[in-house]
Amino acid sequence: MTKAAHTDVLFPTTIAGSLPKPAWLAEPNKLWAPWRLQGEELDTAKDDATLIAIKLQEDAGIDIVGDGEQARQHFVHGFLEAVDGIDFNKRVEMGIRNDRYKAMCPTVVGELKLRHRVHAREARLARAHTTRKLKFTLPGPMTIVDTIADAHYGDRIKMAFAFAALLNQEVRGLAADGVDVIQFDEPAFNVYMDAAAGWGIEALHRAIDGVDCTSAVHICYGYGIPANIEWKATLGAEWRQYEKFFPALAKSRIDQVSLECINSHVPMNVLKLLDGKDVLIGVIDVATDKVETPEEVAAVIGKAAEYVPAQKIIACTNCGMAPMRREIAALKLEALGRGAALARKTYG
Repeated sequence: MTKAAHTDVLFPTTIAGSLPKPAWLAEPNKLWAPWRLQGEELDTAKDDATLIAIKLQEDAGIDIVGDGEQARQHFVHGFLEAVDGIDFNKRVEMGIRNDRYKAMCPTVVGELKLRHRVHAREARLARAHTTRKLKFTLPGPMTIVDTIADAHYGDRIKMAFAFAALLNQEVRGLAADGVDVIQFDEPAFNVYMDAAAGWGIEALHRAIDGVDCTSAVHICYGYGIPANIEWKATLGAEWRQYEKFFPALAKSRIDQVSLECINSHVPMNVLKLLDGKDVLIGVIDVATDKVETPEEVAAVIGKAAEYVPAQKIIACTNCGMAPMRREIAALKLEALGRGAALARKTYG
């Protein structure tokens, strides 16, 4: 995947993935939020929410837009719902992300197969209603196997590659739908660092086989939920997880790497380990309702430019905004757009 997914501007902007859903679509301010509607009414409401998410980003000056994951209840399970071989009635309580928190997870009970395209409807809708670069997000193989129980494969790596093959089918479809950037979300990389540098990256390579559009991997420290905030508090004065697998990512076939920066304890010099890659710099904190100023956003971009060539920097959010209040998310998107514009004037 080598096709450019930049705009003509310096420091283009994008989002990590999810945006809050309207209250008429799903219960607000929650992960795994229950849908408010059913059947055709739900499908139509998802379409409407997707269009609103695109308009919200465009109005905020976001250059590379996404669907806001409005048609998915959860970033992992939204994909799994179209996979045969998974029993959603056989749920097991699991400690995920190395027991950081518990979740009721469905179980793999047979050979994994896609029943049909997963995200064609929302991808085609988004493509038809924006002229901007379009990014679409999918869960990465390692994160999927960390979020599901296994009663069939008996081997975590084997199951990850089975999911990677299914992801590749969907990725090929998304590319044909006109998606410019396909991003895999891999928060599990920051937990299982040695595996990430090995089979985790190889599983991503399997997922992008034969697809000619830009590939990205998003690796953050998680949504702004209590379990993640508490975990971050245990990581010490410097968060050095990234440096354990960034050298392997720099040698990989993945084009872009998305990471958490603002209000984190990630040493900015780790960005040097991603030489040659586009780097999506998290300049919007999703773990607080405090809205960043354009000056704060621009300052993070400027600091990143000390370690990454300016033309390789894309300004982004730290993570998805799904659990956030909608009005706060909208203000943060505006701060992202205005902050990048300020950075162009200051550092361009």
